[in-house]
Amino acid sequence: MAKKKTSKKKTSKKKAPAEMLLVASKTKEALKSNGCNVGGDALEGLNGWVHWLIDQAAARAAANGRKTVRAHDFIVMG
Repeated sequence: MAKKKTSKKKTSKKKAPAEMLLVASKTKEALKSNGCNVGGDALEGLNGWVHWLIDQAAARAAANGRKTVRAHDFIVMG
């Protein structure tokens, strides 16, 4: 008799949702004032982008030997 295969549960290594840095009501209000509807995942996507911007600004400040993030650290130069 063949051995019965045991099914191993695959654990997906999804990143935990990033802490929400946006004020949802204010963000939705700003989008709607521009004549846009707001999808259910819009704030999550924008929040992810804000986290990315923060990481980039912190890295730029560190690369310049600073611990203080300044306004120009958020400027994306292409």
